Amino acid sequence: MRASHHRDLKPRVQTEFQAELKSDSLAFALLGAAAAVLQVRGGMALPQALAGVNAPSPQARGAIQDIAYRAMRQLGRSDALVAEMAPKAPDPLVAGLLACALPLMQASDEGPAPYEAFTVVDQAVTAAGAHPDTARAKGMVNALLRRFLRERETLLAAVLAQPVARWNYPQWWIDAAITAFPTQWEAVLTAGNQAPPLTLRVNARRVTVEDYLVRLAEAGIGARRIGEQAVRLDKPVGVHLIPGFDEGDVSVQDAGAQLAAQLLDVQDGMRVLDACAAPGGKTGHILELADVALTALDADPQRLTRVRENLERLGLSAELQAAQAQGREWWDGEPFDRILADVPCTASGIVRRHPDIRWLRRKGDALQLATLSGQILDNLWQMLRPNGKLLFVTCSLWPQESEAQAAAFAVRNRATRIDAPGQLLPVGGAEQDHDGLFYALFQKDA
Repeated sequence: MRASHHRDLKPRVQTEFQAELKSDSLAFALLGAAAAVLQVRGGMALPQALAGVNAPSPQARGAIQDIAYRAMRQLGRSDALVAEMAPKAPDPLVAGLLACALPLMQASDEGPAPYEAFTVVDQAVTAAGAHPDTARAKGMVNALLRRFLRERETLLAAVLAQPVARWNYPQWWIDAAITAFPTQWEAVLTAGNQAPPLTLRVNARRVTVEDYLVRLAEAGIGARRIGEQAVRLDKPVGVHLIPGFDEGDVSVQDAGAQLAAQLLDVQDGMRVLDACAAPGGKTGHILELADVALTALDADPQRLTRVRENLERLGLSAELQAAQAQGREWWDGEPFDRILADVPCTASGIVRRHPDIRWLRRKGDALQLATLSGQILDNLWQMLRPNGKLLFVTCSLWPQESEAQAAAFAVRNRATRIDAPGQLLPVGGAEQDHDGLFYALFQKDA
């Protein structure tokens, strides 16, 4: 990603100038998405950047979000194309607009181009003209995009020789994938550039998977079963259009993430800890499978609000604790029968859902987060009852956060490791049904 001086232009873009465009136009969506890209370049996570976007309708918000996510998945290529065509680096908001427009004009790992190329050019130029910080570059935007149309094959051949442009990841990320997965790294990187499936978890307390599939079919929604409680929709739809979602019959949760509650092997009457619980998907699943006394722990009180809201929708309850998992001041001294430790990590295994992560993370983050996670695991182990089980989960692809962490933990604590899937990779083309999670299960000796 080309470095640029970051200025917080988002409020001006979205309140004063975006309003000059029709909210259902592609130009409106491009300008809103460009503002979000600008925020990510300045260090803000994409969901937070999009939360501040001026979108007067769900349709407008959806269009802005789709363009911004596509831009993040192709940012390396877009930046390389702009560098190849532009005599000097454009201003930040102009660069953001180009980063949003170029991916709409070409096919990618996530599918064909979604718009006619000439429509994109016209609407990008219209968007540029609607803001004073981009209006003076209106001619440049038009010239660069039209040049791309004329010289597409030559330009792509030139930039795709660069690994960052070819794979759309920072070079250190590409190198890490090659080291970790020498025979599968290309498939891993490709998978991270595809839009994720929409997978549901059927609430076992309310409905069977078989009956819910019938319900979906009656609603004209294609789907198939891919796990114990997991159902994948053929095409994503808005959550409030999913039959039974608002009533708590189903939740949105990746199929790989649904393995956590199953591996934990919870039984009625157990005392269970879900550490680092927010936003509460695994918390809800545990409570759907057994009647347990569950404590949901998270360091962020605001994120615990999400846990509470999810549980209320499901008609379930847990004790919510806002505290650091590496501390002990929140613990009442009573040991737990089961502990789910979904520890902090780089989130490299869920990059297809959060494509901005690749541009926000730095090479040294994995080591720093692994150090924190090791402290959390050692602390939680002391809270586990003899014969109890601790499930270590991370949504990382990097061994220092997953397998190496699990092996070191077992040695430090003389923990017995029992069957669990280990590293899941998000590969497999059309059968790509889960994110890149890691699971290690430990039992404490009596």
